[in-house]
Amino acid sequence: MFRQVGSVFSFLTIMPTGSSDLQIVARYMYLFPLVGIVIGLIVGSAGYGLSLFLEPLVVGLLVTAAFVLITGIHHIDGLADFADGLMARGTREKKWQVMRDPSVGSAGIITLVLYVGGMVISLSSMNGFDMLVAIIAAEIIAKFSMVLLACIGPSAWEGSNSIFVSSMKDKRKLILAAGITVVSLLALQNNSAFFALAISMAISLIITLVSRRSFGGISGDIMGATNEMTRLASLLVFISV
Repeated sequence: MFRQVGSVFSFLTIMPTGSSDLQIVARYMYLFPLVGIVIGLIVGSAGYGLSLFLEPLVVGLLVTAAFVLITGIHHIDGLADFADGLMARGTREKKWQVMRDPSVGSAGIITLVLYVGGMVISLSSMNGFDMLVAIIAAEIIAKFSMVLLACIGPSAWEGSNSIFVSSMKDKRKLILAAGITVVSLLALQNNSAFFALAISMAISLIITLVSRRSFGGISGDIMGATNEMTRLASLLVFISV
C-alpha cells in the first residue's frame, strides 16, 4: 500500500516518492484522497506556522504559491487550458486544439487571476488551527473530485486521460475513495467540511456536463481544473459558513 501511495503522490506532486508509471497511478487513482491528506498537512502546517507571525494577506499569497509549487503547476495550467477551450468557438476539434495549445489565451489569464485572487482572499480570512483544518479538508475534497470526475465522465479523446477514466469505471474504487474521504473528513470534526464536499460534488457534476457538451468528455486538463476549482470552492465554504 505504501508503494502505491508513493507512486500516486509522485504523480500528483513534484516529490519523487515512487514510480510515476501512468498504468500504476491510474489503477490506484482511488487513493488520491490519501495524497490530499498529506499535501493538506504539509501546506496547512506551513500556513498555520506562518499565520502566527505574518500578515494574513502575505500568508494567503505564500500558501497559494505553495499549493501551485508542490503540484508542479500542472493543475493550475489545466485550469487555464480549460477556460481557453470553453471560450473557443467552433467544433469540438477546434476546442481540443485550443486546449492543447501551450500558450495561454485571454480567458485562461483572466481565470488564473480570479483563481489566485480567490485563493489569497479565502486563505487570508483564516488563521491558526482553522486554516490548517480548512486546507486539509479542501485538499482531500479536491482530490476526491478528480476521482469522481473520472468515474462519471467519458474520455474526450484517446490519451493519458483514457487510462484513468477506464480504471475508474470500476464503481468499487469510487466507493473506496468515498470511504477514505468521508472518514478523513469525520476525523477533522468540522461540519463545514461536509458542506464543502457536497458543493464540490455538485461542481464536479456541472463540469462533467459542460465538458461533455463542449469537448465530448473529460481530459487531464479538465481533471486538473476540477482540482483547483473544488479546492477554492471548499475554502470559500469554510469562510462563509
